Amino acid sequence: MNPGGRQIRYRAIAAELGERIAAGVHAPGGLLPSEADLGSEFAVSRVTVRRALELLRDDGVVDARQGVGWFVAREPLRQSLASLATIEAQLAREGIMPQRRILEFEFGAASSAVRAVLGVDRVLRVKRLNLADGQPFAVVTVWCPAALATHWSVADVERSPFYELLDGPLERAVQTIGAEAASGDIAALLEIPVGSPVLRCHRITRRPGGTAVLVSEHRFPAHRTEFVVELLHAEPSMAPSGLRLVDAT
Repeated sequence: MNPGGRQIRYRAIAAELGERIAAGVHAPGGLLPSEADLGSEFAVSRVTVRRALELLRDDGVVDARQGVGWFVAREPLRQSLASLATIEAQLAREGIMPQRRILEFEFGAASSAVRAVLGVDRVLRVKRLNLADGQPFAVVTVWCPAALATHWSVADVERSPFYELLDGPLERAVQTIGAEAASGDIAALLEIPVGSPVLRCHRITRRPGGTAVLVSEHRFPAHRTEFVVELLHAEPSMAPSGLRLVDAT
């Protein structure tokens, strides 16, 4: 194909993809087909496909992240870590509709790691998929002492956050944030490629006096999520209070 024909072709592909996005075929934050798949569909080279996608990126319609691919551009879901609150409440305040889909709900024996934190032998374990405006944004697993959840049902944990279901006050939580590559099951739930970067958050929530009542693990697609922390000046330091460096060697 001559250069002029190639230019017309990639612009036509960009226009077609733009129309699909405008029609809702690909939702905000959702992944587009791979460059190879688009190349096969339109019978062009990956170079031509990439040029079309770059044209859409220049217009702010799509974006790309290494290890993830091309996706429909949208503002990332920002989570403030300044207070003990649920991400659902934060999303609702921003006009985004949160939703929970319960994947697993079972009472059983606590693992050694969970037992060491909660100090109980039996727990309720709930695994759920969190959605924002219908799009998956988190896979969450929560462990709670079984004695505190005796009368809870699947409908209860789907309708209300644990913070509301628990009787009595909650005082604080410690959250550790790291990164990992998405496993097959996590990738399928979050609708991202296997091996894509995800943010992994481990949280322990305690009552006044220090008793732990919840252990939870959250996995967020890295390209859709940002954490926001306000840092206040307290004293000269080489690093913000509350952050620690992990030696991976």
